[in-house]
Amino acid sequence: ISCISPHIFFTLEMNRYCKCAISNTCVRRTEPGPSSLTRVSLLVRCSSDRARSVLFSVLPILSWLPSYPVREFLFSDVVSGLSTGVVQLPQGLAYALLAAVPPVFGLYSSFYPVLLYTFFGTSRHVSMGTFAVISLMTGGVVVREAPDSMFYIQTVNGTNMSVVLDEVARDARRVQVAMVFTTLTGAIQIVLGLLRFGFVAIYLSEPLVRGFTTAAAVHVVISQLKYLLGVKTRRYSGLLSVIYSLQAVFSRITETNVPTLLLGLSCCVFLYVIKDLNERFKKRLPIPIPGEIIVVIVSTGVSYGMALSNDYHVDVVGEIPTGLLAPALPDFSLTPNLITDAFAVAIVGYSMGISLAKIFALKHKYSVDGNQELLAHGLCNFISSFFHTFVVTCSMSRSMVQESTGGKTQIAGLLASLVVLLVVVAIGFVFESLPQTALAAIIMVNLLGMFKQFRDIPHLWRTSKIELVSIR
Repeated sequence: ISCISPHIFFTLEMNRYCKCAISNTCVRRTEPGPSSLTRVSLLVRCSSDRARSVLFSVLPILSWLPSYPVREFLFSDVVSGLSTGVVQLPQGLAYALLAAVPPVFGLYSSFYPVLLYTFFGTSRHVSMGTFAVISLMTGGVVVREAPDSMFYIQTVNGTNMSVVLDEVARDARRVQVAMVFTTLTGAIQIVLGLLRFGFVAIYLSEPLVRGFTTAAAVHVVISQLKYLLGVKTRRYSGLLSVIYSLQAVFSRITETNVPTLLLGLSCCVFLYVIKDLNERFKKRLPIPIPGEIIVVIVSTGVSYGMALSNDYHVDVVGEIPTGLLAPALPDFSLTPNLITDAFAVAIVGYSMGISLAKIFALKHKYSVDGNQELLAHGLCNFISSFFHTFVVTCSMSRSMVQESTGGKTQIAGLLASLVVLLVVVAIGFVFESLPQTALAAIIMVNLLGMFKQFRDIPHLWRTSKIELVSIR
């Protein structure tokens, strides 16, 4: 070897190295790789650690309930839960009017989803349940699919023939439409959650959301004028529904029921004063004054004691069945007409919920999972729909109550749902004399805060005209 020049030696060694490398490469290429079935089995293989991780991800309650500090949190959660439940009860009854279903279905929608969110949600402070904007969107779809014109029947009284509205058949049909609409909305949210689409909310700018909710508040207030005045008009949906609703109300303004108007205005003034006091003295008050439940109790007592329904023709809630209804399957034949609206409501409902959840998470220094929140919203809507509910999301006003009264975890939400359950199974009949004008007052006063968002227009005009156009 020493007789070979270094150049020749280097060349021989490089040839030998290349032959070995090529040989090894060829050998590796001829070795068969893992089959497709093997790859799939590795992907879906479930170990105990992986199963535990998935279970804790889907059911966040398992991660915090075993270590729940009873002495530190329980009293605060009990006070918060009772306070929130007292607010949830009248809002559930009121927002059912927006969803175009009988008020008792608002109570169902204030129980089942709240109970389910306790297990599936990641936020400690949001209050799941009925919300004005989502209820209005649901009601628009329900009225479109089951308008009054479908349920007029002819009756014969002697020689006279008249046309009357079959309200029982209409309400039954509207409940069916609301059920299948809620099922579709929940299913869409579940699918988006499984596909990890929780990020979609970041593409909805704040001016867009605020503009949408402000416009919805205008629709809601106008839709409640007929209840406040006690006049009978049909409910409109679709393009120019606001114009048609105003025209219908003002065309019958001379038919205003004076006792209904006086009672409604009294409730509005009382609620406004209570909300102002709660805002002014929120640091001194241990819990906010429950103005809504006071209005419900007092107006119900006045209505029953003075027989307003019989003697003065004041519209009341009417029959509230005692107990919960048995689960039922929705009528899926309506799906083709509802799928587009369900997708829109699914996105809007989730966007409002995750926005609130992130606000409270940032304030109290914990994190929320956007994908799990989307899945939680979907499960709350999908499962609850089989129990005669309509679409729900998080409510700003109730979430503020739950947080400001010291709520620490979703145990507060669980107790709020139990308050509603107590009313449904035991004392629901007490509220059968509740005037609808009082519910309209609750809705209208609760939306006053949204009208303050009109103040955004001058600011956006100075800073970003593109965002100003988006809210229009």
